[in-house]
Amino acid sequence: MAIEINDNNFDELVINADKPVVMDFWAVWCGPCRMIAPHIEDMAKEYEGKAIIGKVNVDDSPGIASKYGIRNIPTVLFVKNGEVADKVVGAVPKSTLTNKLENLL
Repeated sequence: MAIEINDNNFDELVINADKPVVMDFWAVWCGPCRMIAPHIEDMAKEYEGKAIIGKVNVDDSPGIASKYGIRNIPTVLFVKNGEVADKVVGAVPKSTLTNKLENLL
């Protein structure tokens, strides 16, 4: 299951992570976010121990969304060593997400 990333655990899970992090910025009211949610959950299982797969609810954690300039959701950020290495905006196929993550492993 994808980990909830919020203001309280952000530094620990993202900035100080020892493996790549995938952050899915989403909201309950966002239709396209629901379209990619199963991909994110699948990736959380498939990459367990290799990467941190997390979800950031933009309504609950607006500070994180603001920090990264998130203007459209879903936005998926790929973070390595505390820095954004890649990103995807909008609903995309799972293969797009896994290919970007594989490039960071």
